[in-house]
Amino acid sequence: MIFGLDGIAIALVIVFLCLFGGIMTGFPVAFAIAGAGILSFAIIATLDGSGLLIHQAIDDRSAEYAALLAEGVPRDAINVFRYPELPRYETALFPRGWEQALNSNLGQIVNRMSERVIEGQSIETLLAVLMFVMMGITLERSKIANDLLTSMARIFGPLPGGLAVSIVIVGAFLAASTGIVGATVVTMGLLALPTMLRNGYSPELATGVIAASGTLGQIIPPSIVIVLLGTLAGDLYATAQETRAQLAGCRDALTFLGEPAVVSVGTLFQAAILPGVFLAFLYGLYAFGFALLNPSKAPAVMAEDGLGSETVTRNEALTWFLGAPVVLIGGFILLSTVNVIGPQSFTVSNFTMTGEAASLRTNVSESCQAAMIEHHGQEAWDRAVAEQAAIDAAGDAARSRELTPEELVEAEAAAIAGAAPISNRIGIVFLFLALMLTTARGVAPSADPRPLLVGGIGVILALLADIFLIGPTMLAGTAFAILTIPFLITCYGCYHATGRLAQNELLRVVFPPLVLIVAVLGSILGGITNPTPAAALGAAGAIMLAAYRKLAEENRRSKIIIGASFAIVIMITLGANFDLRMARSDVMRQDWIAWILAVIAYHVAVFGLLYSCYILWSRSVLSPVVRETAKVTSMVFTILIGSQLLNLVIISFGGEHYIQDFLRSFDREWTVFLLVMVILFILGFVLDFLEIIYIVVPIVGPVIYGGTLDPKWVTIMIAINLQTSFLTPPFGFALFYLRGVAPPSVTTGHIYRGIIPFVLIQVLGLAILWLFPGIVTIVPDLLPQN
Repeated sequence: MIFGLDGIAIALVIVFLCLFGGIMTGFPVAFAIAGAGILSFAIIATLDGSGLLIHQAIDDRSAEYAALLAEGVPRDAINVFRYPELPRYETALFPRGWEQALNSNLGQIVNRMSERVIEGQSIETLLAVLMFVMMGITLERSKIANDLLTSMARIFGPLPGGLAVSIVIVGAFLAASTGIVGATVVTMGLLALPTMLRNGYSPELATGVIAASGTLGQIIPPSIVIVLLGTLAGDLYATAQETRAQLAGCRDALTFLGEPAVVSVGTLFQAAILPGVFLAFLYGLYAFGFALLNPSKAPAVMAEDGLGSETVTRNEALTWFLGAPVVLIGGFILLSTVNVIGPQSFTVSNFTMTGEAASLRTNVSESCQAAMIEHHGQEAWDRAVAEQAAIDAAGDAARSRELTPEELVEAEAAAIAGAAPISNRIGIVFLFLALMLTTARGVAPSADPRPLLVGGIGVILALLADIFLIGPTMLAGTAFAILTIPFLITCYGCYHATGRLAQNELLRVVFPPLVLIVAVLGSILGGITNPTPAAALGAAGAIMLAAYRKLAEENRRSKIIIGASFAIVIMITLGANFDLRMARSDVMRQDWIAWILAVIAYHVAVFGLLYSCYILWSRSVLSPVVRETAKVTSMVFTILIGSQLLNLVIISFGGEHYIQDFLRSFDREWTVFLLVMVILFILGFVLDFLEIIYIVVPIVGPVIYGGTLDPKWVTIMIAINLQTSFLTPPFGFALFYLRGVAPPSVTTGHIYRGIIPFVLIQVLGLAILWLFPGIVTIVPDLLPQN
């Protein structure tokens, strides 16, 4: 044994040194990872063949080992770290020779590439990476950051540290719209850093806030990190919980947990919303506090001109920008809680639903029962037993059976009677239109209020029509016709509101990308669709928005793009209100009409998208976007392939199980998770987030996802931890990006000192999420799941 270390430990050190050396050579990271795997395997195979690497394995045929099994200790809990006194024997790392290990690795490489890159279940989700990247790069090329920085600086500049606070807000907005860290940091570095330095900001604060705000795209959805981490976390959690259930003596994870062991990317997007906003809030709070303590290093900057065509008083701003939205949104939530606004479905099952199953499966082995009681608690188990006893006592009466026609009519009548007076969809649409009217009133309070009042009357008429004229049993076409007049009245007011909103520079800048963000994230967070179709919508919308802005710069009209945008809205509206499946045998006339309109809208939308592509291509915008998208996406997938190769090398000599045994040797899973978080934080100094996701997480994942910790919370904590890898020297990519665009007066020392407080803020954010995990889980608990 070399240095008294186990051969597997030495092999792990060799792998890490090869990986670190490969990255230091300057070769592209994707190829450095694959090369490190090949080189480390060759070195380990040579040393193992020479008899220099010896592994001391536990003798599972010894009497001591058998005694532990007789005491009820699970096999996976017996390892050299927990029981170092057990008899052991010496063996080579590759007992059957390195040739057999190499042959096995080659087969596994082909299988893994097929599963995760070519035709696996996660490939559809990984396609979202390509489209989110394209969406981000396209929006970045449309100069959104430039307009946002200018507008936010005018609003927050007069406050202490206002420019720094505006950088944080713009960073959060760009995170939700572009999510490309490099592009965000470079853009804000070019546009904002000279302005901040010119106005007396300290280089440390200026560089720190730009670098940190640029990394918010790693946690605020739609985040590429969460997409990549989510596809991996879903597999790890499902596999780890299945293993946990089987070790407990249960048939499967569903029996043991009482629910499917599933965590999706859409759910992780929901979980990341509040932590991302909270982290941005901490950044802004630090910038404001720094300015109060050091006013000379973060002075207030007076705005040169306003954002609108007229001055709005404080009372008017509070009334229309705060009071009215609070009343409208609060009223919507209140009416939803008392079932005035809600679903209007009256569809009932043809079969009885009573007594289908107890809350937990009770027909399990004694070992599984004990494990389930420990996991769920005695009260939950007793309740499930009582439920099952009632079902058994009822016999055939409690089993599913087809309802009689009379019972079916009665069930439908009960569902109709319990339906909410106002439909969810109608309530949400007209709430949005009402907010548009009140905001327009606040932007131009001295303008004629009558058009806006007419629009407000249209909102009230639509709600009254839904309450008194539209019922759950009404055909969609009839309901659509009834709402036409109130909707047109509302649109009259919204037409005038749009003109007034366009007078405000901030709204004119923010509104178009904000609509795109709401469309993409709303469809995911609301459980309407999964990330891949939403990413496709985002990419198409970004192309159309970029083309619209390009034509606006040339003072040209863009009616085709506007028409295509409305066509997309029409398609979504028709799809939500009509059954467009034409293969049915009983297609109604209204569905045929809706289908024809949807087909026309589809062709209009496609033509508008192609026209937008032509505009961007003719202006030499589309080609760079496509090239950059291909470059980033190729890098991600090449790193995925290289990391699989490196992981298989570690698996081939037992390194994965060696690390997992070490982690399982700790009695408390909180200690294990804290240790993993510290390791990830340290690795962030030398590795990029992609390498950590694909190399480290698959190794430690079976341990941290195989316990009682909430998988959503675990994944978001890891994502925020990985965000620090962009800021921690010496290989923080955000630091390199900023160094490349910073003026000569800003030194590398300024940048390194500037990011230290923000790294500490991220650690503080992790500590707060550790103490209050509800910040992560509250949104997924409230919103529907995909």
